[in-house]
Amino acid sequence: MHALDVMWISFYSIGAMLVSVLILSATRKWIKNAVLSFIIKLFAFILFILGTFLMVLVVFTWPN
Repeated sequence: MHALDVMWISFYSIGAMLVSVLILSATRKWIKNAVLSFIIKLFAFILFILGTFLMVLVVFTWPN
């Protein structure tokens, strides 16, 4: 992959992790419905896993 593409993927992964943390914080503070809270937390967890996978991809495919 080109170095600029790797940079953009790293930005996307950092953004995905940040958004997932913000979603979790907002869910714990404002949502009291257990089912809705679980669904939103599951979405945030999947987003965090996606961001982590992309960051691992960036680390292992870093251009020389």
